[in-house]
Amino acid sequence: MEKVPEATEIARKRRPDLLIDGPLQYDAAAIESVAQSKAPQSKVAGKATVFIFPDLNTGNTTYKAVQRSANVVSIGPMLQGLRKPVNDLSRGALVEDIVFTIALTSVQAKQVEDAGLA
Repeated sequence: MEKVPEATEIARKRRPDLLIDGPLQYDAAAIESVAQSKAPQSKVAGKATVFIFPDLNTGNTTYKAVQRSANVVSIGPMLQGLRKPVNDLSRGALVEDIVFTIALTSVQAKQVEDAGLA
């Protein structure tokens, strides 16, 4: 089984209260007109706000392309599944990227501490 379908199934089982779909290509996940032709049955396609990628390289490349071309706030990439928070910044990170990543990592660290995992 591939990473994304397997991860999608795990996420659906763990959080049945969330609308989760995948795998979807980025354009189908983010753009309603594309979603209508590529994934018309999806309740998420065209409206996705969280994107999960199969590896760090793919996530970093895609989020930077979207951030710079669409002039949107992008926070990430975030690494999940580790005992403590680990996040990444590229060499070309903007000051805004650094501030948001510090804030995100601080929230994650507090959650780890509150859960008694620190």
